[in-house]
Amino acid sequence: MSDVRESEAPVAVAPVTTAKAVRKSFSSPIASALVIAVTVLWTIPTLGLLVTSLRPKEDVASSGWWEAFVHPDLGLGNYHAVLFEGGFGNSAGLLPFLVNSLAISVPATVFPLVLAAMAAYALAWVRFRGSDTVFFVIFALQVVPLQMALIPLLQLFSGGAHIGSVEIIPALDLKGTYAPVWLAHTMFALPLAIFLLHNFIAQLPRDLMEAAIVDGASHFKIFRSIVLPLCAPALASFAIFQFLWVWNDLLVALTFAGGTPEVAPMTARLAQMAGSTGQRWELLTAGAFLSLIVPLAVFFALQRYFVRGLLAGSVKG
Repeated sequence: MSDVRESEAPVAVAPVTTAKAVRKSFSSPIASALVIAVTVLWTIPTLGLLVTSLRPKEDVASSGWWEAFVHPDLGLGNYHAVLFEGGFGNSAGLLPFLVNSLAISVPATVFPLVLAAMAAYALAWVRFRGSDTVFFVIFALQVVPLQMALIPLLQLFSGGAHIGSVEIIPALDLKGTYAPVWLAHTMFALPLAIFLLHNFIAQLPRDLMEAAIVDGASHFKIFRSIVLPLCAPALASFAIFQFLWVWNDLLVALTFAGGTPEVAPMTARLAQMAGSTGQRWELLTAGAFLSLIVPLAVFFALQRYFVRGLLAGSVKG
């Protein structure tokens, strides 16, 4: 018996030893130097974009951005011009498009989060016939590419759906509004959001849920008072990804809102600026850096929740 125990002991210790070796290798001076080098290389283009956006037009056209460290002549004139004075044939400036991007990104992030959280809780803790089938169907919907659905969705929003002469869904007449962009982003965010939140919510302690039910709490109260606070890291993690995806999106914006400047986001305007014969680079770089500020602010504001959401469920016990 002692021989068996002695032979089994190294098997139990092996995973711990491997984990320590992995942690030691990633915390070595070589790994740290590599991370610093990659970070610097990743930051240089952003630094060049910022410096170029602060330089006057003549300097941008005659020398590289690194010359600003030798002959500094920086100012905020480009930002004032691109925000309020326009350019490229548009006198309104970039500020209305910035507001449009916020008006699109915030609801298109909140809507799928709210719907996905409720659906994930129902699929994880409210057992009903066919719940597993519904979950697997939702999981399978992730393979449907967004590009294949753009034209059918556009036809649905503009003309409705018909079978022969029978009208199934009336024309929604959503042209010139934010609603088509919200709906498109919400539809394609829901499968992944439900899948991720379901995996998180399903790992919540069963004893906690059963105790709440015994105390007479309804499903809505459990969801509001227990589930939402506990899954805040997962919600924040997905909110960051969804906000960045919607904020940086150009395809959906061009399809559903690109033809109407009243609801077009900043990405659509930046695409127009980039395609105008290579002129006024100082304004283009200022507009591009403005498009970076809001996502960076969102990421750093939710960073601690993001890290907790990534680590949630990775360690048991």
